[in-house]
Amino acid sequence: MHNRLVRAAAPAAAAAVLLAASAGCTGGGDGDATVTRGTLTGELTGSGATFPDPLFQEWMSYYSESIETRVSIDYHAVGSGGGIEQFLSDTVDFGSSERYLQESELTVANDVRGCAAVQFPVVFGAVVIALNDDALDGLILTSEVIARVYDRQITHYDDPAIAALNPGMELPHEEIVPVHRSDGSGTTYVFTRYLTTEVGFWAEEYAEGTDIDWHADTLGGEGNEGVVRGVTENPGGLGYVNQSYALSAGLATARVVNEDGVPVEPTLAATTAASEEAEIPDDFQFNIDDIGGDGYPITGANWIFAYECGYDDETAALLRDFWTWALEDTQADRFAAELGYAPMGRDLKERVIREIARVNLS
Repeated sequence: MHNRLVRAAAPAAAAAVLLAASAGCTGGGDGDATVTRGTLTGELTGSGATFPDPLFQEWMSYYSESIETRVSIDYHAVGSGGGIEQFLSDTVDFGSSERYLQESELTVANDVRGCAAVQFPVVFGAVVIALNDDALDGLILTSEVIARVYDRQITHYDDPAIAALNPGMELPHEEIVPVHRSDGSGTTYVFTRYLTTEVGFWAEEYAEGTDIDWHADTLGGEGNEGVVRGVTENPGGLGYVNQSYALSAGLATARVVNEDGVPVEPTLAATTAASEEAEIPDDFQFNIDDIGGDGYPITGANWIFAYECGYDDETAALLRDFWTWALEDTQADRFAAELGYAPMGRDLKERVIREIARVNLS
């Protein structure tokens, strides 16, 4: 059985290791060297994933209060589906999602402004299985069992399939209440992508996506916050949420068996280990699949969407500088680690910063 306090402290304990790993690409608060600090003005509006919202709010608040004090950045966590929709309808300066833009969406984006979209990852995070009952903290689950829970083939915690994975743990004969996202969600995409790649019947009956036709006997909640409420307010509640939300709510979490058969706790170090297994192409269109070793298997990234043209100079400069700062500054990495997100390694950061430079390039 894992200790709740030890688990909650894990991100902070791992922060120093991660910050050291990304050292060499940090700006220490200087951000883009081409910008003289204190000279930027203007406003940015963005919308999208709830997955990174706690981190984005910390970044944006700190940046506008301590880095560029004459700017305002407003981010609305409407879900990845809403973020993609608002970005493609050109109602925000940037969008955010836990899945990259597909080719058809890139075509739409090009039609919107007559230039290419720019998309790049900014952070990695774990999608955890959160549990209502503290006594179940550290419960071991496999992809097959999780899929069967959401398909209502497994309906109680003392089901033989769960008991076989957890010898010695006293499992209650309590009905499981599976909670899912009711809005278009990148968190849902990461979760269902995992199940689709791992479980045959899930791939055939549900597949992957930001919005799934869930089993009728499951409970929906809007945003990560809604899923947390669904878990906490219902005895037997079980749901998938971003790790930072589970930490903030003090929820028990499950260990999930990875590709190598290892039950892995969703710690910051395990998320980082998973992210390092991802093969990331030049176009930054990737998934994090088939995770083994020390990696936590349900891990995803968050992408930012912008355009190569169409911004006024003030907005473009602010867009480039803010996201460059978020990748270069050690304080930005510290916020990420404390909230349970995995900052990117130095080499990937350098690649992403070059991509950010494309904003308003044409």
